[in-house]
Amino acid sequence: MEFISRPGEIENRSMEIIAPYLKGMNLTEDEKKVYSRIIHAAGDPEYAPIIKIHPEAISSIKSAISAGKNIYADVEMVRTGINKRVLKKFGGEVFCKVSDDEVRKFAEGEKITRSMAAMRIFGKDLKGSVVAVGNAPTALFEVLRLAREEDICPAAIVGIPVGFVGAADSKAELAAQNKIPFITVSGTKGGSPIAVAAINAILYMIDETRGL
Repeated sequence: MEFISRPGEIENRSMEIIAPYLKGMNLTEDEKKVYSRIIHAAGDPEYAPIIKIHPEAISSIKSAISAGKNIYADVEMVRTGINKRVLKKFGGEVFCKVSDDEVRKFAEGEKITRSMAAMRIFGKDLKGSVVAVGNAPTALFEVLRLAREEDICPAAIVGIPVGFVGAADSKAELAAQNKIPFITVSGTKGGSPIAVAAINAILYMIDETRGL
């Protein structure tokens, strides 16, 4: 059986297959790159009509990363998947506190999820940064609360939690607010690989020297 074995060729062929699903959607070139990487990560072209990108989201994330701002993740899978080598070139890091003892104790005391507690502990550090949520709706709800009640507004939120309890509602709330640019996906679909794909797509826009 013949198959493509070179990474660059595999990616290029994948993008060729995805391209027809984006026709007629009136996307910018940058938006096409984000859509394509999300669809590629999911292996699912049905993502095309449910991806939502705020008009300022990509430029806000580019500016924040270029200025050395950090990325704050809800779970280790998101932190692990983001291309930290590229991010480090601009002075930024990826942080996740969900496994910290401090967060565990705080969550137990407040009777909230650890991912929610982590975002609350990050607090003012989130201001002007990039937040990436790929798993926990409660983390996304908490970031939106911090923005609404405490004026702690990230530069942008990539909010794509997955699941059947709270995920769709948290993403709907994200898409309905107008304080923070965002990238999200409607409904129950999503997950850490999808959030990572969106972030990495933008990292690769500002640094094209990364390896495939």
